[in-house]
Amino acid sequence: MRDFLNAAKLLLLDLASTLFFVAVFLLTHNTYLAIGLGVALGLAQIGIQFARKKPISTMEWLSLFLVIAAGTATLLTDDPRFVLFKPSVIYAIVGVVMLKPGWMNRYLPEVAKEIVPDIAYVFGFVWSGLMFVSAVVNIWVATHYSFLVWTGFMSVYALVSKLGLFLIQYGTMRFIGVRRRRAQLAMAPAAA
Repeated sequence: MRDFLNAAKLLLLDLASTLFFVAVFLLTHNTYLAIGLGVALGLAQIGIQFARKKPISTMEWLSLFLVIAAGTATLLTDDPRFVLFKPSVIYAIVGVVMLKPGWMNRYLPEVAKEIVPDIAYVFGFVWSGLMFVSAVVNIWVATHYSFLVWTGFMSVYALVSKLGLFLIQYGTMRFIGVRRRRAQLAMAPAAA
């Protein structure tokens, strides 16, 4: 459970500026404030990592980029319809970033990297696929239903699909990891 919480913490930190931008916008409906605070948080996170001489992950850069790009696009277009399609752009960008083999290693405990790296590798691409599917689902719902339906459906879909895949991945990796570890232990006395 500790490994699960650590992975969740890292992911939340990587996406903090994006999540903060969305939260401030939803609470205040003030685009300028949301953009300013989201960018400030993203820059502060990158600055702290840089000052500590720690590597800055792809997801941290992506989160900062998304806040700047989404904020700029919202300000430039001043088009309420843009809000409906923005998640599809974000999903597609995240999907492309997740095509990088091994991106998930940052979120895995050492034991998982040792025992089930192949499963994590595959799930990295599954996550990417989910992002691309989510982009298409968002466009379809945005073009076929009202803003109210879109808001409710995409809020539930985003949470359920990501949490569902996370739990499937966690359960699968844990199940296979435990089986592999037991097999390794069973073979160890025979090899000696």
